[in-house]
Amino acid sequence: MSATDRATAARHTHLLEVRPTSPLTGIGALVRLFGRISRRQIIIWALAMVVTVAASVVALKEAYPDQEALDARAALLGNPSAVLMTGPAFARDHYTLWAAVANELFLYVLLAGAIMSILLTVRHTRAEEEAGRLEMLRSLPTGRLAPAAAALVVVAIANLVLGAAVSIAVLVTGAPVLDGIALGAATALTGLVFAGIAAVAAQVTEHGGTASGLALGALAVAFLVRGVGDVIEEEGSWLSWFSPLAWAQQSKVFVEVRWWPLAVSVAAIFVLVALAAVLSRRRDLGSGLRPAAAGPDAASAALRAPGGLARRLVTPMMVTWAIGLFLFAIAFGSLASSLEDMVEQIPTIGEFAPIDVDDLTRSFTGYILLMLALGPVGLIVSGVLRLRSEEQEGRMAGTLLAGIGRITVALRWVVVVTLEVFALQVLLGLGTGIGVWQATGETSWIGESTLAALAYLPAIAFTGALTLALYGLRVRLAGLAWLMVIWAALDTFLGDLLQLPQWARNLSVLHHVPAVPDADLEVTPLAVMAALAVLLTVVGLGALRRRDLVAG
Repeated sequence: MSATDRATAARHTHLLEVRPTSPLTGIGALVRLFGRISRRQIIIWALAMVVTVAASVVALKEAYPDQEALDARAALLGNPSAVLMTGPAFARDHYTLWAAVANELFLYVLLAGAIMSILLTVRHTRAEEEAGRLEMLRSLPTGRLAPAAAALVVVAIANLVLGAAVSIAVLVTGAPVLDGIALGAATALTGLVFAGIAAVAAQVTEHGGTASGLALGALAVAFLVRGVGDVIEEEGSWLSWFSPLAWAQQSKVFVEVRWWPLAVSVAAIFVLVALAAVLSRRRDLGSGLRPAAAGPDAASAALRAPGGLARRLVTPMMVTWAIGLFLFAIAFGSLASSLEDMVEQIPTIGEFAPIDVDDLTRSFTGYILLMLALGPVGLIVSGVLRLRSEEQEGRMAGTLLAGIGRITVALRWVVVVTLEVFALQVLLGLGTGIGVWQATGETSWIGESTLAALAYLPAIAFTGALTLALYGLRVRLAGLAWLMVIWAALDTFLGDLLQLPQWARNLSVLHHVPAVPDADLEVTPLAVMAALAVLLTVVGLGALRRRDLVAG
């Protein structure tokens, strides 16, 4: 063998094809892989943020056209419920339009960024590990920390894109440049804080759903801590600083920008990422620091009863949302006593919100019920789509092996989800009534508001049935159901202000519900939606019977 042949043979040995390993070997390829998987979600989040933030700023400019209107809005900050739902009351003595923008929008932009970060982090860490795909990646020449580091890099890129989208949205509407940049930076950093929390949660549990639940629970606690802290003192108390949401809001964007509170977020990101790395070294692949408890030898009677599996998997999510939305309903309702002065100073409020100034309390109650109905509409979509997850993960096939037909499984599932969402809708009506009762002292609002909430049940049922129909026809079509929720939200919040054409507004399922108790109850549209719900349920179940399962 010549020297050239020997060199060629040496280049084809396995040893030369494998590069020296380190804890981060292969991170570049994994970043490209995770980025390719999540690129659509990141783009959708960013575009949605640009559109909603820019449209909201335009809406606020219309809502508060002069200083008198702004002063009326500032007066609302004296109500603890308003502070709880928005943020600290900065610059009340000299309330500007951009201070109102920060007060109205900032908290909800932070929440959106935090939710996106949690979902992406768990998707690329615990969910990959739970599905067994991470084990396959680890069989390749990749370092131990490379998958987790790649996930955090992708989440960091997503937050940078989201923060840039927020900055662009306010800058194109005329915001001061420095404040606009600070707003985007605070959004990105807060998102990364909750990405770190999700990374830690992913080390604790064995399941992606539990990890997401823990991180979202931390977000809910952060929301409440910030709210209570800001109620104690109108510009934030010592308690507020225990919430990552407050670190961003205390930067006083659009009032008097200060950067040092964002340094707290940066420090928290490093601490959380380091903690997640340390914890990851203390557990085996596929397991959590807190192992899942062994279940009983036999299923309980409740689990074996019809719909027991759906109740077991869906009910905890419904209960969590019910508690939060019920508290929101009470808080919204309690604002009824604060609006009369505001309407006196903003007589044009009826142009950008469906509120009748002649009967403000009744009209406001109807508008609250309309806004809160978005919660059950979204939850019924989420609950029905959980059925899709069961099929994709192969667990539905296991259920069918027990001798239960797929139509029976799907029908019981939808019935359970629908009944729980209906109960939640009634609870929202009750909460709104309690809040209005606290504001007005009239106990009759409790019953009247609860009955008015029932008008939304056909629309909610229609949404769930359409989701089932899409899922039954094709698994990939099921996600389109979220477009109904997004459009309903856009029409509810911005439909009047943007003067959307009637055909576009008719695409929102909530637009066909009479705004009771302010409007007369029209039975015809409700009956049509109920009939369509039954028809779509039949279509969905029939289509589901004809197609193959995607897994199992």
